[in-house]
Amino acid sequence: MNLIDRDQIVAALKRLGQLALADGESLRLVVVGGAAMVLGYDARQATHDVDAIVLPPPDTFVVRDWARKVAAEFGWPEDWLNDAAKGFLVGISEGPILLSTPGIEVRQPSAEQLLSMKLCAWRDDVDIQDAERLLTEIAEGIDRNVVWQKILPFLVRGRELKARYALEDLWENTRGGN
Repeated sequence: MNLIDRDQIVAALKRLGQLALADGESLRLVVVGGAAMVLGYDARQATHDVDAIVLPPPDTFVVRDWARKVAAEFGWPEDWLNDAAKGFLVGISEGPILLSTPGIEVRQPSAEQLLSMKLCAWRDDVDIQDAERLLTEIAEGIDRNVVWQKILPFLVRGRELKARYALEDLWENTRGGN
């Protein structure tokens, strides 16, 4: 799939809401990953897909059916909306609402939770750039130990050491030794 930009994501999510409304439902999503960085932080222009967690009701299989319809209408792959990032999600924190329109409400987790997900994944330059943006969001005027304490509750079990090393590396590269 080609990259999808902010306007395309918003249009697809609004269409998803229209489909939910037509079925007498209201959809609540929590977006993470690239879509959260595009919609919530303007950290990049586009992403490959929309990683999201569906908050019931409705059931996930119903949402997947709506997502397939949107995919067909937009000429996108059926997995444009997916929950592939759920393995990096520990609970769901309260974050800002990114989109609220009839049939759908889309929010993101807190910046602390998104940063913890990026540090646990720490796969490529995109994760590093996203983590830099998130660190800027939460670390103003506080030291790295306070940042660590803020993200600690959201770290994936077994990835704490990787995340700690990633944070240390990120901190050194963006803020120096302090």
